[in-house]
Amino acid sequence: MTPVLLEAAGLSCRRAGRLVFDGLSFGLAGGELLALTGRNGSGKTTLLRALALLAPTAAGRILWQGEDVGHDRESWRRRIAWLGHLDGLKGDLGVRENLAVAARLRDEPSDRIDGALAAFELGPLARREVRTLSAGQRRRVALARVASSHAPLWLLDEPLNALDAPSQGALGGVLARHLAAGGLAIAATHAPIEVAGARALELGR
Repeated sequence: MTPVLLEAAGLSCRRAGRLVFDGLSFGLAGGELLALTGRNGSGKTTLLRALALLAPTAAGRILWQGEDVGHDRESWRRRIAWLGHLDGLKGDLGVRENLAVAARLRDEPSDRIDGALAAFELGPLARREVRTLSAGQRRRVALARVASSHAPLWLLDEPLNALDAPSQGALGGVLARHLAAGGLAIAATHAPIEVAGARALELGR
């Protein structure tokens, strides 16, 4: 049996004084993708932000290989790659420059940048300033930034937003390779992500 790497144990979160979810528990092993589903306001983004330590929890623990991630926040943040609703890119920098800066900030080698650009067909746009790109192109750059990281856990908030069908297929391929290498991913999504190793958790039931 594949060991659990990430465990959420009895998580509860409040937003604007309202209890969004309570007593939420799950485990995730290498090679697995957890798709967070549910209606707007059900807590998908809140859960992702809590896992990234960007939002407080009212109760419960987040464990990585049995250790509470809150005990060493910097080490935990190096283990995750984050994609939020906003693309988190510098508009005055080029596509490749954005990925290179992200690698330097994470103190990681930049050896995966070319592969990530190719996966999302961004090679011809590598020198273009991000501010000149369309919404779909910017989303592909943001996803390439995640794919170029060495983080084992990807936290993705609506990764399919603004993507056309070929780009959605590219994301599926990138996710499949990440999972096959033993990585993990959690994605909030309104649309199915077709990839082996995926399972769903519906919030707000």
